[in-house]
Amino acid sequence: MTSVRTSIAEAARALAVVSPTARLDAELLMAHALGIGREAMILGRLGDPVPDGFAELVERRFRHEPVAYLTGRRAFWTIELMVGPGVLVPRADSETLIEVAVAHFGDRAPRRILDLGTGPGTLLLAALDQWPGATGLGVDASVAALAYARRNAAALGMGDRAELRTGDWTDGIDGRFELILTNPPYIGTQEALPPEVREHEPAEALFAGSDGLDDYRRIVPELPRLLYPGGIAVIEIGSTQAEAVAAMVAGTGLRAAVAQDLAGLSRVVSAVEI
Repeated sequence: MTSVRTSIAEAARALAVVSPTARLDAELLMAHALGIGREAMILGRLGDPVPDGFAELVERRFRHEPVAYLTGRRAFWTIELMVGPGVLVPRADSETLIEVAVAHFGDRAPRRILDLGTGPGTLLLAALDQWPGATGLGVDASVAALAYARRNAAALGMGDRAELRTGDWTDGIDGRFELILTNPPYIGTQEALPPEVREHEPAEALFAGSDGLDDYRRIVPELPRLLYPGGIAVIEIGSTQAEAVAAMVAGTGLRAAVAQDLAGLSRVVSAVEI
């Protein structure tokens, strides 16, 4: 009998040629095959026999399918989200947006939150979990992404606090928000991407013209009319785009600031009233 422990080690060695997180990938896939959490597996199930389906999951990962698509779930901030083909996989780098928002509000809390390009509800639902008294609006052009967002909102008990709407960035949005979050597409059309991203994640959530700035050009000019006094807009950027996006923000009359992610790369441009 091959044990869970042995099979994880073997799978990690095989996946090392396609993934920089091969051991973690193998553990997550094994836990999924067992139908339990990774921690529970490590603490009490490493001596179990290998479950049916694990080998197929490893083979699919070897073909660059994202782990989140294979398991159907992804942890983000303080929540866990259902994800799958057709939606952008939430990334730890994006937690920087929530960190910036938390630092801005301190002991206060935003009452109304806007998430432009909400995908499976990633930023909106994380913010609503952070501030239980808040309500929010999530907008996305993707019907598939919004279907996941609605399922996630319901599963997290936030269905009555999260309005989810099909839309084209800020078109048709009225009123003001204390917190605006957005992680728009920011990859240039000719930029190189890992196969698991380029071949599996939706292109419309990744690419934004030759320089990756097309969607910022639409979103940023709308921020002054949507941002409530004392609020903040928090925008995810590519690591080389801080200067360009900060200049767009400054051009609207708002004050721009840049924040780094845990890797020390520029990841956020925030905008507040001067």
